[in-house]
Amino acid sequence: MEKFTIYTGTTVPLMNDNIDTDQILPKQFLKLIDKKGFGKYLMYEWRYLDNNYTENPDFIFNKPEYRKASILITGDNFGAGSSREHAAWALADYGFKVIIAGSFGDIHYNNDLNNGILPIVQPKKVRDQLAALKPTDEVKVDLFKQCIYSSVGDFTFDIDGEWKHKLLNGLDDIGITLQYEDLITQYEQRRPSYWQ
Repeated sequence: MEKFTIYTGTTVPLMNDNIDTDQILPKQFLKLIDKKGFGKYLMYEWRYLDNNYTENPDFIFNKPEYRKASILITGDNFGAGSSREHAAWALADYGFKVIIAGSFGDIHYNNDLNNGILPIVQPKKVRDQLAALKPTDEVKVDLFKQCIYSSVGDFTFDIDGEWKHKLLNGLDDIGITLQYEDLITQYEQRRPSYWQ
């Protein structure tokens, strides 16, 4: 996993509450098994007018000034619903690095973290201020200092210490296991042959 230390990007506001994982990535796209390519299907029902991928010009992701946004500002209970990790894959593949919401579905919150996306909880007052930024206004997120820096103010956020350590060091579960590679090798060399 790529390290997350300080990230600077622009924002896109999608202030709906209760955006569930089926809205983030509809069920018909779950048969794909590679983590790549899901960004095309993100928010499918809202982004497109038909099955030919005709873009809905009224949906904010399709507006030219927001196409490069990589920080999503959104409502309460983001990612509620099913446990599909594909929803996090779609967000990451689309290019989102940070999601700032009022709250998250528990499983989706962890899926975001496991896929290198930083989910941040902020009150509505802060989210409204960030949502009002111009599409060209940059926001800096410093994970080490646990702070969001913007032209409308600086805002601190909480994160579990273990997750912070993992993101700062670019460690997913496999990466953590590989930190003990020497011990694993030693153990395997001591195993009796009948266990192999």
